[in-house]
Amino acid sequence: MRLPQTVSRGVKVAVAGGFGVGKTTFVGAVSEITPLRTKAEMTAASIGTDDLSATPSKRTTTVAFDFGRAALSESTVLYLFGVPGQDRFKFMWDTVLNGALGAVVLVDTRRVEDCFRSLDRVEDASLPFVVAHNVFGDEDRVHTLEDIREALQMAPGVPVLRCDARDRQSVRGVLIALVEHVMRLADLREAEA
Repeated sequence: MRLPQTVSRGVKVAVAGGFGVGKTTFVGAVSEITPLRTKAEMTAASIGTDDLSATPSKRTTTVAFDFGRAALSESTVLYLFGVPGQDRFKFMWDTVLNGALGAVVLVDTRRVEDCFRSLDRVEDASLPFVVAHNVFGDEDRVHTLEDIREALQMAPGVPVLRCDARDRQSVRGVLIALVEHVMRLADLREAEA
C-alpha cells in the first residue's frame, strides 16, 4: 500500500496485554513503516519476574514501547503504540494511553490472567477497547469467544474477537473493529445528549 502523502488526521492506538502475548508482532504485522522497537535481551534480572512457561524461546522484551503506522485512508493514519506487559514498565502506560483513541488488549488463553492488569489500566483511563484473542495454535481454539468474554467478565458491548498477530489482514480486522467500536460509542453518546 502506498503511504499517504498528506495526513490530516493521526490517531493514536494503544496495543496492550500481558508479557509475551504478541504486541510487538501485532504492531509489526500491520505497520507500513519499519516499526520502532525498544527490545532488550532478557537477563538474569527477569528470572522469577517474567513467566516464560508459555513462550520458552522468548529472548527479548520490550522496555519502552513499540511504534508503527498504518493508514486507514489517504488522509487518516493510526499510530500504534505497543506497551510492555510487565509491571516494572508501568511508568510507560500514562504516556501511551494519554490521548489515545482506544486500545486493543491482546489475550493468550494459556494465561488469561496476564491481561487483567492491561484491562484494568485501559478501563481506568476510560478508553474504548476491544479484546483480541491472539491465536498461537490449534490448542488456542478450544475456548469460544463467549468463554473468553466470561473469563474476562467483559461487558456485552465490548468486542471480543480472534486474531493472528502475525497476519496483516487479521490485525487490520482488529483495528477496523476498534475504530468501528469507537464510532458506535460516539454515536451512542451523541444520541443520549
